[in-house]
Amino acid sequence: MIPVRSRYSDSLHFFGISSPARLIAEYGSPLYVYNEDVLRARCREMKNLVELPGFTACFSTKANGNPHLLRVIREEGLSADAMSPGEVALLRQAGFDKNSICYVCNNVAAGELAIAAKEAAHVSVDSLSQIESFGRLYPGGAVMVRVNPGIGAGHHQKVITAGKNTKFGVVPEDFPRMRALLKQYSLTLVGLNQHVGSLFMDAVPYQEAAQWLLETAVSFPGLGIIDFGGGFGIPYRKYDGEKRLDLHAFSRSFTALLKDWSARTGFCGSFVIEPGRYVVAESGLLLGTAHAVKNNGPVRYVGTDMGFAVLARPMMYDSFHDVEIYPGANEAKGGHAEIPADTRTNARPECLQTIVGNICETGDVLAKDRMLPEIREGDIIGMLDAGAYGHAMSSNYTQRLRPAEVLIRNDGSSRLIRRRDSIEDILAVYPR
Repeated sequence: MIPVRSRYSDSLHFFGISSPARLIAEYGSPLYVYNEDVLRARCREMKNLVELPGFTACFSTKANGNPHLLRVIREEGLSADAMSPGEVALLRQAGFDKNSICYVCNNVAAGELAIAAKEAAHVSVDSLSQIESFGRLYPGGAVMVRVNPGIGAGHHQKVITAGKNTKFGVVPEDFPRMRALLKQYSLTLVGLNQHVGSLFMDAVPYQEAAQWLLETAVSFPGLGIIDFGGGFGIPYRKYDGEKRLDLHAFSRSFTALLKDWSARTGFCGSFVIEPGRYVVAESGLLLGTAHAVKNNGPVRYVGTDMGFAVLARPMMYDSFHDVEIYPGANEAKGGHAEIPADTRTNARPECLQTIVGNICETGDVLAKDRMLPEIREGDIIGMLDAGAYGHAMSSNYTQRLRPAEVLIRNDGSSRLIRRRDSIEDILAVYPR
């Protein structure tokens, strides 16, 4: 079949020896598809970002917790952070050992702190209250603390995780009380960490926050770990030619900063970054099917089976995902629902379209007012860059079934790495 809009995935041979139509036929729609080669390439970029002894890239499991993908990430030499017992279980299933896991806490109960201390090499807490909780459980123990540099970055207010308008971290004015609590419970502060936010494409705020953390670390002698957090962005607007984050330039300046600081202070510990999105986002896309096309006034709506229970980011964060279109069953029939006859051509005219899902809520919009080739009923639609916070944030809202996940391996073949939910799965959680 003639491609409609697939230049980007075609350039990567993203679907291997298969195709969107064949994958949907075999595994159903909607469907998350990942490419192993892309995933491994992104892992290596993060692992090799800084060539210093002790530098570690620690994958943020919340971005995507599929054990099969985690296994690839582990094979590429990344460690991982977890923020729940469930994420720890997935990491262990993927082969991560205790020494390669850092537990990052946020407002957790004492029982969870106990699990964290047992299952992870290090536990990072992010408030005075949690320092006290940890101290009561493990007096004389070792702990990391998340601090707030007052500098935030990110694509949306909801993902900026530092500064005045966020719940995260201990602020500098509370450092005296922090020191007092560490002393009160005989706790050893083994590391400091921070996280300024998610999806930055300009490295300047990250570098400024890193400089602040290094200066702060000087006042806490004996640290073994300095964790700068993550937030590395990817270009979501690929068809508009959006440029990538300049990793080469960032690597040079960031490495120079760390080398200079280590030379001045004699620091011999570990430097850590926490990339989540950057590692997995571009390795995955979401395939779905167009089932209905209609005009409401001037707006052309393309209705799909990809509601916000399947991909929540556009609804939650007004996030942009580029769209690809692959011809479906109607291509041979020449279906042209509600497109004026004088614009119908074999080349598919472009028109303004809004792609929506199958949830009965007005906010169920995947792509608003996009100028795209005419989408027809039966076409397969690909939402690009859905590997991070895609399936990980999916749900059974309105009792929809979460989709399957498939990995395109480096030999081009496909492998099911998570089955689709069933009605039996939904019913199984309710006691009879």
